[in-house]
Amino acid sequence: MASINQRHHQQRPGRARRALACAALTAVSSILVAGCLDRPLEPIDPRTTSTVLERLTHSRVDKIDVLLVIDNSGSMADKQAILAHAVPDLVGALVNPPCLSPEGQRQAMAGPLEPCPDGMDREFDPIADMHVGIISSSIGSHGSDQCVGVKHVSENDQAHLLVRSGIGPDDGPVSGLNGQSFLVWDPETDDGSSDGTGAAETQAMISTLTEMVGGVGEVGCGYEAPFEAWYRFLVDPNPYESITVVDGVAQLEGTDQALLTDRSGFLRPDSMLAIIMLTDENDCSIRDGGYHFIVAQSDQGTFRMPKPRAACAENPNDPCCRSCGQPAGSGCDTSNDDCESGELAALDDATNVRCFDQKRRFGIDFLWPIERYLTGLSAQQVADRDGAVVHNPLFTDLDPSDDNATVRDPSLVFIAGIVGVPWQDIARRDPSGQPDLLGGLDADGNPVGGFQSSTELANNRTWDLILGDPASHKPPSDPLMIESIDPRSGVHPITGEALAPPGSGWQNTINGSEYSTPARNDLQYACIFPLAPLSEPRDCSATPGSCDCNHPDNDKPLCDPNPADGDQATLQTGAK
Repeated sequence: MASINQRHHQQRPGRARRALACAALTAVSSILVAGCLDRPLEPIDPRTTSTVLERLTHSRVDKIDVLLVIDNSGSMADKQAILAHAVPDLVGALVNPPCLSPEGQRQAMAGPLEPCPDGMDREFDPIADMHVGIISSSIGSHGSDQCVGVKHVSENDQAHLLVRSGIGPDDGPVSGLNGQSFLVWDPETDDGSSDGTGAAETQAMISTLTEMVGGVGEVGCGYEAPFEAWYRFLVDPNPYESITVVDGVAQLEGTDQALLTDRSGFLRPDSMLAIIMLTDENDCSIRDGGYHFIVAQSDQGTFRMPKPRAACAENPNDPCCRSCGQPAGSGCDTSNDDCESGELAALDDATNVRCFDQKRRFGIDFLWPIERYLTGLSAQQVADRDGAVVHNPLFTDLDPSDDNATVRDPSLVFIAGIVGVPWQDIARRDPSGQPDLLGGLDADGNPVGGFQSSTELANNRTWDLILGDPASHKPPSDPLMIESIDPRSGVHPITGEALAPPGSGWQNTINGSEYSTPARNDLQYACIFPLAPLSEPRDCSATPGSCDCNHPDNDKPLCDPNPADGDQATLQTGAK
């Protein structure tokens, strides 16, 4: 068998709803893990900004740079629509906070420049200086033959700022950006048409940002890499321009000057930086360089990964847990290894689920470690791709020629993830212990509702519920958060609701039900939500590609009988 760095490999990553990296980042960041977007009482309001705003409102800052990292893989259109719907709340709460009376009465104002009524003050000073940029989760092939931009240019957005209005051949850039690659907010810029309140400027800014979100599209790379996308854009000291594979080894070449230009224009040295990620998939941030690209190689679907050695099944952290494509470890018992019978079978190596549980399944973790991102958000120095320790661009003056030499403190860097975690797991709970977004108790026993703060998540051991212990491969205590191809069983530890078997429809209120995966090419859902009222049902018989109900014999809880297709289960009424 050829060695692992001589192999090629295959295609798309898994689809579990992973919040894995969020746990590691809470030490330095405010984390929002907004769950599946179905909400009791207010299903239209995804409430995606509550935790971020909780932290931002307690910081006296005069400028904010907001980076939206949006998954643009297939099946993301419904989530992007919800984000676009939430943009007015997300941005409006920052730039036009309400006025408050000493008694706590709130009054919305027409615009950020309108003075409060007598006896009232703004909840916090409106943000009057803001940059908003968007990048996608598609950063290319890593050296493989996938996501090279052949199917669509948006398979490889390279972590460049996006200003496209759509992904069609005739879609141009978003208007209203004045030639910039990001949105600039300054309500005091008056062209003579303003009424002095800033209301018109606010609405124009929201409309532009909504169009920017809609232009990201959903035909990007299936190997979603939201973590590496923001790291490449914000932190990487020397982002590569291209990758060439020579003798089975990926070599990084050149410097992406276009990205560095985007970065220096967008990122002010003294701003508060807020990174907000939207994804419904596993993060698949593949290491660049070396042989790691093979986990994204296709060879037209013919490649199969080498088997793992026997030690991986017992303990993926065992030094003897390696790939059969690697030499056995020194002193390791190889008598139970099954390396001579060939590669993994197709049903054990579906290309769509290559990015979960890699060490156990393949003997190698092909992804960047979480420490890379923790360091990038907090350390004054980072290593470049050659291993040299250099200044972290997040804490560096990128334009010494201007008159702004102040550099941000790490406490002004925030990251939030709008990802697929059941909202019931992270909501505050009522006195009976049930999740309650309206009256759940905070750490002081006040019935404030909403999601737990980062401190509450830690003190309540919520990370054990949704993550388990990734370092020791201990699974989450919520069975819905266990990544699995096969249907799972168990009871939700908070609601007491049992998981429903395949074919049960929408029986479980959190994830509907488990579903059958005869090709073993997808993972079970952690949570789902109805498309209505923000989106219409999708006729998947007429919408090939990214539709979740393409196969007429599926038993997914997202899919209903389709009158236009002989009542086969090809009408998508829910989303994951």
